[in-house]
Amino acid sequence: MSSTELPSVAAANVLPKVAPVRVEEGERLKSVGLPGITLTLRSRPPVREGLPPALYVHGLGGSSQNWSALMARLDGFVDGEAMDLPGFGDSPPPDDSNYSVTGHARAIIRYLDATGRGPVHLFGNSMGGAIATRVAAVRPDLVRTLTLVSPALPEVFIQRGAVPTGLLALPGVAGLFIRYTKSWSAEQRVRGVLALCYGDPGQVTPEGFDHAVEEMERRLRLPYFWDAMARSARGIVNAYTLGGQHGLWRQAERVLAPTLLVYGGRDQLVSYRMAHRAARAFRDSRLLTLPDAGHVAMMEYPEVVATAFGELLADTGQLPESVGAPASGRDGRAAGRGDEPENRGTGTTGESGTAGARS
Repeated sequence: MSSTELPSVAAANVLPKVAPVRVEEGERLKSVGLPGITLTLRSRPPVREGLPPALYVHGLGGSSQNWSALMARLDGFVDGEAMDLPGFGDSPPPDDSNYSVTGHARAIIRYLDATGRGPVHLFGNSMGGAIATRVAAVRPDLVRTLTLVSPALPEVFIQRGAVPTGLLALPGVAGLFIRYTKSWSAEQRVRGVLALCYGDPGQVTPEGFDHAVEEMERRLRLPYFWDAMARSARGIVNAYTLGGQHGLWRQAERVLAPTLLVYGGRDQLVSYRMAHRAARAFRDSRLLTLPDAGHVAMMEYPEVVATAFGELLADTGQLPESVGAPASGRDGRAAGRGDEPENRGTGTTGESGTAGARS
């Protein structure tokens, strides 16, 4: 048992029968059972054997689908898996109902310890960025590099768009929100999510929008959807208030792994101004700022993020053999918009539970 692991409890959750999650061409899903939790992981076969492993961690209300575009562009660099955190995507709730940042970090650590896949190139977006930061701080042996896209690290003055997430953490608010939004269609909710999470929602194709609506309809049929949202939101708020050695900024300072930080200039959930504080906190950091991106740059600008990650590997001597360093006109720390976005699709992105209020 690792130092961050709690005793397991008896399995009690059964995943209800709902529509299957969408699997893109070339992807595959697998389910891994561990004491007290069952995890679903999405992956793509690597282009060749022997590539180093990677693990992608989504944000609040998101799922492994949020990483499909980036995974497809990195399958020549890493052997990647994207995790559905307990209670999200296709993973059932944890038996102990622990949705704290530490609880989610523990699920990742237990998976890596059980499978022996570590050390991995660890990616995290939003809440997943906070979780990945904690994993990298407490188990440096499990992390080769750390890539954080709009990580949910504590801010004194939070973004207006993040206020509903904070309110969702309050007891009873989730029930009120469910009643208030009962008449909202899945289309309305998805439009709200896209308006909140994308720098330019017009990037999403009609097909991508339809897929997001299907996923939203599936999630709303899960009896534990709102409980997972509310408890995870509470976990983020609690993590923001922790001080001392368990505080997220203090843990960021303890991260040893080379770190790539990605921030969007149009992010309504994580402030763009936090980028330079994060670059100072992580001891071996590189900063990519994308002025036109929102909260999910790996979905809006997957090619640019992939190029920056390739440069991180090249800079740290971790580029796989026979893979050339990606061509780029900027150095590893430069801020820039990068190439035009190639991805126009979407999964249902992070923070989806409260975003519908904006539709």
